Amino acid sequence: MDDETKHPQNPYTLNLKNNNLIILKALKQASHTLQKNHDTSSPSIKALLDLPNEPNSILSNDPYLSTLSKHLTHLNTLIHTSSNTYNSNHGIKSFLSRRVNSHEIQRVAREIEKEIQAWIDREFIETLERTLFVKVDGLDVKDDVLVDLIEQFEERIAKGFDRDLQDLILRSKVFYQLETILCDGKYTNGVRECCAFAIAELIKFNKDVFVGLVLIGDTMSSLVSLASVRSINILSKLINYIKSPAIDEIVTNGEIPKIVSFLNNDDVQIRAMAMECVLEIGYFGRKEAIDAMLQEGLVKKLVDLQRSESKVFVRCVVRFAIQLEVGEGLRKREKRELKQEVLKRVREACVSDAEAATIVAEVLWGASP
Repeated sequence: MDDETKHPQNPYTLNLKNNNLIILKALKQASHTLQKNHDTSSPSIKALLDLPNEPNSILSNDPYLSTLSKHLTHLNTLIHTSSNTYNSNHGIKSFLSRRVNSHEIQRVAREIEKEIQAWIDREFIETLERTLFVKVDGLDVKDDVLVDLIEQFEERIAKGFDRDLQDLILRSKVFYQLETILCDGKYTNGVRECCAFAIAELIKFNKDVFVGLVLIGDTMSSLVSLASVRSINILSKLINYIKSPAIDEIVTNGEIPKIVSFLNNDDVQIRAMAMECVLEIGYFGRKEAIDAMLQEGLVKKLVDLQRSESKVFVRCVVRFAIQLEVGEGLRKREKRELKQEVLKRVREACVSDAEAATIVAEVLWGASP
């Protein structure tokens, strides 16, 4: 009788026919639990401790797990010693020995958890890279399968910087494959947007490494060309993360007119998201970017939006003016000049003296956005 027949419902059965990733995640949780509670009676912790003795376990087939094997052997010794010390006597020496042993068990359990996470990361990045490669190569991969993997990737890197994980990502071609799919119109919008969110998460993961990769590629232009609520949202996020260099790239690529034109879109959600993007450009953009938006009739569009009944666009002109005034992209002299230019264009765009007076007063006195 094979192991699958003997343990059909046991997720901790350490047989190569099982899904190694599921097993390792369960064992990682067991090592985490062991740091707080040294009770070894639970099935998951027993499986963890028995792992070095399994004849066909994953430890015997993966060279990356040699350090994990050593830690597990050490942990078994510590737990055995702790049990013997507890059963032998209850004097002060035994108490101190148990305390020292307990701290050592916690330390080794932390190391085991770290090693298991490193193994999970390796397996996952390899799986993601293979799946992306197959998709890019034109073979059949269901969108929902790919999206699920990419979302798992986002969740992992969202937990914070990890140098070993970064090395895995850089050694793989995951970033370039994500960008390839994002920039290729033959893929569905949902898949392309998912890739874009992952790229944005990589920027948060480590700006120093991934900003350069984004700026030398076509990520920004592709997000503009997608012209969806989610793509404009991601574009705004990237501007917020990367600041002026991202806007410089947008200006160089001639994307400002397209972004401003989104304010006329029939979809109110796209108009609202475009408004947020314009505000980000207003805060971080240099004079060239602001001039480009003004030349596209931005102020008139904002006045028209403010005139609508939607709460999303309430006082949007003054909100933009405040972004220019308090932002990081302009010099003081440029801020003064552009404020006067905005006021001039407000007067031209308004349909009545009363409307013009109200908006001009808000801009001059800096009403709260």
